[in-house]
Amino acid sequence: MHKKLFIFDLDGVLVEACDWHKDALNEALMEICDISISQEEHIATFNGIPTSQKLKILTEKGLVPIENHQRINDLKQEKTIEIIEKLAYIRPEKIEMINAIKEKGHIVACYTNSIRKTANLMLDKTGIKDIFDFILTNQDVEHPKPNPEGYLFLMKKFNFCQNDTFIIEDSPKGIEAATKSGANVIKVKNADEVNIETIRNFI
Repeated sequence: MHKKLFIFDLDGVLVEACDWHKDALNEALMEICDISISQEEHIATFNGIPTSQKLKILTEKGLVPIENHQRINDLKQEKTIEIIEKLAYIRPEKIEMINAIKEKGHIVACYTNSIRKTANLMLDKTGIKDIFDFILTNQDVEHPKPNPEGYLFLMKKFNFCQNDTFIIEDSPKGIEAATKSGANVIKVKNADEVNIETIRNFI
């Protein structure tokens, strides 16, 4: 049996959480700086990158003083957790998909630009946290997406070549990181597209 490595992004792939991050950050920004990011801006610039990078961009635009970064970041994480607790739920189709991959003897990992605490909570509430072979977050790498570091790390860790690695991504930054890694990239529009039918031909 030819073993493969499957690496799933989290937000927008396993959980439809892209808007959760946007809404949590906007609530924090509004509370502290009285500004918000539009849906258009979010899609074009901010989707798929860590909060720290989003704040850096907003500071470069003259919208957020650098001394407010920590307060905004902390408040954003608090609000993200509140939203996850309220909106996340068990996704049977994700459980079925990951179990089907593992039943074939393949390795399954998750790599996300989210922090560890919110990533673990999302995966737990979705019912899939404990069936992954490895979970990698933006706190585990020096250079998050769109840098391919995390994907290259996982390939090296499990000793898989690019041809035997399949990355499932949705956002431009994530797809850029996956493409730079040299692995096979499965592009999806949203989490509802990610199920056993999507990956059946690859396993």
